[in-house]
Amino acid sequence: MLNWEVPECLLLPYLPRGVELDRWEAKLYASIVAFRFLETKVLGVPVPWHRDFEEVNLRFYVCREADGELRRGVVFIREFVPRFWVAALARILYNERYRSIPMTHEVVSTQRGIRARYGWREMGFDHFVSAAAEGMPHPVSSGSREMFIAEHYWGYSRLRDGSTMEYRVEHPTWKLWTECEVDLSPHIAQSYGAEWREVLGRKPDFSFIGEGSPVAVFPGGRLV
Repeated sequence: MLNWEVPECLLLPYLPRGVELDRWEAKLYASIVAFRFLETKVLGVPVPWHRDFEEVNLRFYVCREADGELRRGVVFIREFVPRFWVAALARILYNERYRSIPMTHEVVSTQRGIRARYGWREMGFDHFVSAAAEGMPHPVSSGSREMFIAEHYWGYSRLRDGSTMEYRVEHPTWKLWTECEVDLSPHIAQSYGAEWREVLGRKPDFSFIGEGSPVAVFPGGRLV
């Protein structure tokens, strides 16, 4: 999870109706998150040839008050997967900005540490993000910027009629590697648009690797 501080003006065009930008110590962040889906099921049923695959997404953080609680969530700017039907289903059910493109990954975990690299090819260009850390993952303290990024349990997307879809995501709190060496392709902003060139053209402000866990994504509902 590679994280950049970003200006508000960069996020407002993507902000769905009914939610607000979520800040950590008055700062706004966007993240490139790369991971693997493993043993995936849809409505409890495994789909042949669509169980294990990569995803790389660019996202930012939002919140809203509902039923006496603060719901903290994410909005996806763009999501890449290598499976056509995964992208198509996400667009149909959640109107998420998924694209299916060729992707690769390499994840090596040992007692000495972990390293991960995710790559994708788009519009004739090869892109990648990678991270490496030593030792074992550890719990992070409440209120830390790493906890802020990792602990968002709602997703929000703008539907075609302008209303907002809200859906819940459930997973246990992850242990993290927070001391990471990261690298990314120099022209990675080509995957996200010219407005992202300045932000993604510099090194992330901070990065970490999460150990991963079972994750459940629940059916969404429309906000009034």
